[in-house]
Amino acid sequence: MKRLRIPRWLYPGMHLKRWLLLLFLGITVLGLGAAIFLVDLYRKLPTDSIIYALTGAGLDRPIRAALIVLAGLAVTAFGVWGLMRSVVSPFVARGDSVMEVLYTKRYLARGPRIVAIGGGTGLSTLLRGLKGYSANITAIVTVADDGGSSGRLRQQLGMAPPGDIRNCIAALADAEPLMTQLMQYRFPPGSGLDDHAFGNLFIAAMTAVTGDFEEAVRESNRVLAVRGQVLPATSVPLNLQATLASGRKLRGQVAISHAEEPIERVSIEPDDVRASQEAIEQILEADMVVIGPGSLFSSVLPNLLISDIRDAVAAAGGMRVYVCNVATQPGETGSFSAARHLEALIDHVGEGLIDYVLLNANQGARRPDGWLGQPVQVDVRRLESFPVTIVEEDLVDPANAHRHDPAKLAAALMRIQQEDRVERPRQRRTISRPTASAG
Repeated sequence: MKRLRIPRWLYPGMHLKRWLLLLFLGITVLGLGAAIFLVDLYRKLPTDSIIYALTGAGLDRPIRAALIVLAGLAVTAFGVWGLMRSVVSPFVARGDSVMEVLYTKRYLARGPRIVAIGGGTGLSTLLRGLKGYSANITAIVTVADDGGSSGRLRQQLGMAPPGDIRNCIAALADAEPLMTQLMQYRFPPGSGLDDHAFGNLFIAAMTAVTGDFEEAVRESNRVLAVRGQVLPATSVPLNLQATLASGRKLRGQVAISHAEEPIERVSIEPDDVRASQEAIEQILEADMVVIGPGSLFSSVLPNLLISDIRDAVAAAGGMRVYVCNVATQPGETGSFSAARHLEALIDHVGEGLIDYVLLNANQGARRPDGWLGQPVQVDVRRLESFPVTIVEEDLVDPANAHRHDPAKLAAALMRIQQEDRVERPRQRRTISRPTASAG
């Protein structure tokens, strides 16, 4: 059965229905006043007059009255619709509907405050789903990438790598998927900009114009009409280092993502880097903090290893959710179960940062040819030993067992947020900060 779609203007919080009702009331009162003056004139009209014919000559009075009222309502509704289009249309982008724009600006602006922490494809997939529920989204993105176009810009210009930030801006843009195509466009070989993504060059140019990487990202959010905002975890480029099971060390995000033996531990350099102040504020004020999905050692943990961000998540008053990957990642988490993912996370950042763990319960999605990862196994008994609430739902893209489905993932998170808000309201925690020394 086809699902009934409620018109956008009927949604709560759109600030339209009250004025339409007031307009209807005013027209009704006006019509009543006019009727008092015109009723005697109408009764004196000859029965063969044009006005008498247009108002239902030969019909009973109640039927004539109902027809006139319906005609008046139709004309009024058409006039209001035309007025709204005339007034608002100059401020609406071509191809968008007025109601869609009002829905975005009014309804989504009342959505929960959500902070998503991570990087890579997983974070942009999450954001693509969440932006349908709230415009109050903040993506805090890792700056540890050292490969491809981002790595070259990092080396040549000394800036933080923009690649993951570019992906998140594209995912949150109102003009997606066109914005995604533009930001992800790579210049062909021989162009002088070989393999550089347009979005990376755009952020690099904004950094040069503003003189600051964080400000460049902030202005990019505004210029590209992002629904929410994207923030770098820090403005300082991070270097990743991993210690393998054999004791051998690897340096750099690219090398770590292709490790040929189990990773025991990762760390960041510099280890005393300061996080973005705005990122800390958004975490503390969030209704929900989402960690992941994404590459555990090269996308998720680099953010939490920044002490400011880790402390802010620990002090956050909203619920904290870890979204486990739906598939293992050869080179990082080749044989990891769900419990092993969580265990590695806690080993690096300690307990008390996570309230919920969201896991995929659908193991039947199609596995693309040539992909080496396997579905992450949910080992319930081991998971029950952790002080967290485990939630299992169908989260996977049915066409690709290695990817979350954006709509399913966002819907599951919003259900958790609603249930948590009703059943277990939280007290806002406080975060202790070192005081500056005198002098």
